[in-house]
Amino acid sequence: MTKMHEDYQKIDKRTFLHNLGTGLACMATMSVSSLARGEGHSYQQAIKPIYLNKLKRGDTVGIICPSSAIDGELPFILAQETFEALGFKVKWGEHTHDRLGHLAGNDDGKLADLHRMFKDDQVKGIICMRGGSGAARLLDRIDYDLIKHNPKIFLGYSDITALHAAIQSQTGLITFHGPVGTSSWPSFVADQFEALFFNGLPPIYENPLNKGDDLIPRQNRIQTINPGIAKGKLLGGNLTVLTTISGSPYYPDFSNSILFLEDVSEEPYRIERMLCQLKLNGTLGKIKGFIFGKCTDCAPNGGYGSLTLDEILSDYIKPLAIPAYQGALIGHIREQFILPVGAQITMDADKGVFSVDGEIFS
Repeated sequence: MTKMHEDYQKIDKRTFLHNLGTGLACMATMSVSSLARGEGHSYQQAIKPIYLNKLKRGDTVGIICPSSAIDGELPFILAQETFEALGFKVKWGEHTHDRLGHLAGNDDGKLADLHRMFKDDQVKGIICMRGGSGAARLLDRIDYDLIKHNPKIFLGYSDITALHAAIQSQTGLITFHGPVGTSSWPSFVADQFEALFFNGLPPIYENPLNKGDDLIPRQNRIQTINPGIAKGKLLGGNLTVLTTISGSPYYPDFSNSILFLEDVSEEPYRIERMLCQLKLNGTLGKIKGFIFGKCTDCAPNGGYGSLTLDEILSDYIKPLAIPAYQGALIGHIREQFILPVGAQITMDADKGVFSVDGEIFS
């Protein structure tokens, strides 16, 4: 592991003793911009990065459904077996089987499950069952103080981007962008999960290349948009969800960050429109580096023609003149990285690789 970020200041003694009494291990003060809830103006708030506890076999993990509903019983059975195979006991949210239209029940039930899992001392990690839609409905009702004072591993992707963004902006807690309960969990993901959460060893995030019978590697290739090395806080997620909460108090401050994005089933013109929004709202002007994952099923569908994804990224990212690349294993794909949202990282756009700076786990 590398040394903690040089800008960390010494922990305030009084705050340290208070957090020690509640079971928290806090590091040095980091200034994070957030928005005053309900007042529509921003203020600077000192957030203390929080150490997370590693997991071990025999621990209990909680599974919740904060977004779309699950069809049928088989996905629940498969998720139960998956986490038991990883060595966990499984505790299900009381409302995971609920349904309200396309949603996994009403907002009250989803919030109750989220809060209950963070409050439950027996639950050591929380996994979202799936993404879809609906997580953003919860953001203005979440008890962020409860989360801040009961930090634990929180995992999911896609629509769960809304929760990652809100938890980061309101508490500073590192959460994890990665597979959900309905994911297939191949060995690439399971091995990464064990190394990260059992051993506390963030991987070197680099696409594995395998030529197979081909003369040169053709799968998992990265493309450098702008060369160079950058350092910053890793923030981002699903592009559609991120733009949806833009302008709200739950949208993170992207100053000095490395922005990562992915999406699914969005035509190129929509990707272009959303990147335009990130440009106009000032997000792209704040970042120090850029990583684009996969845009699955994002082919153009009819019309008079379409910009390609390469052309869109060239229009919006290349002029920033910051280190940037595309093709990382992030997104709606079988083999995907498990990313610590809010951690300080170093990226190398020439090699298409990044790594975590400092500690995440106690």
